[in-house]
Amino acid sequence: MVDELLTFFYSSKSADVNMEFSDDLNQLELLNTHGHLIPQGASSLWTGSKDEEGELEDEDEVHSEEWYLHKEEDLKDKPADLILWAAEHNRLPTVKRLLAAEASLVHSTDEDAYTPIHRAAYSGHVDLAAFLLASGSKVNPRTVDGWTPLHSACRWGHVATATLLLHHGADVNAQTNGGLTPLHLAASHSTSSKTDWRHTLELLLSQRHLKPGLRSNSGESASELARRSGPYHFLFEMVEDCASVLPSP
Repeated sequence: MVDELLTFFYSSKSADVNMEFSDDLNQLELLNTHGHLIPQGASSLWTGSKDEEGELEDEDEVHSEEWYLHKEEDLKDKPADLILWAAEHNRLPTVKRLLAAEASLVHSTDEDAYTPIHRAAYSGHVDLAAFLLASGSKVNPRTVDGWTPLHSACRWGHVATATLLLHHGADVNAQTNGGLTPLHLAASHSTSSKTDWRHTLELLLSQRHLKPGLRSNSGESASELARRSGPYHFLFEMVEDCASVLPSP
């Protein structure tokens, strides 16, 4: 996802858009400030700025059942697009109906290789994600930018969904094409009224096989990122203390 955003920016720059980038451009800062520009695939309704995303979420809360049924009717002849849309919008009955008719739809992808479980994970729909896993979804599918569903869940602080994915064998140390781990993504945020990155950080840091020292392509560890991004760097003390008492390899 970060690589995709960088490609977008540099292509824009080459088209005489007035954008300047330093040699030490930090990919996570780019994601946080301009992530709303990342394409999500042709079938996604995720458009606009970060504030507009919030508006869309608020609108979803007040949409009538009729509105959802109308959307499903529009996509009825495109089951792969429909299951992706339904996973993103927590339409569990629709997902169940589609998979009962064609089980292979659980592996559907959009043009960026996001699967239904990616959509459920970044939207925090834990029951739907659990059903997809029970229906044969892979737990570690990769997007074109190397994102797994666990990356998606941790990017938005969905701790219940992250817990589910880890319970089913999600790779806690998976790295995107830009070298970002789920821990990097959780560490890059501090507080939010809608999500809880502190609990997500605690969850990840408690994982036995976590490798907290992994560095992104920009050379930054999750701990270093947390130190400058928010108030939760002290949580890394739990893994740093453990490392200090372990014998050297």
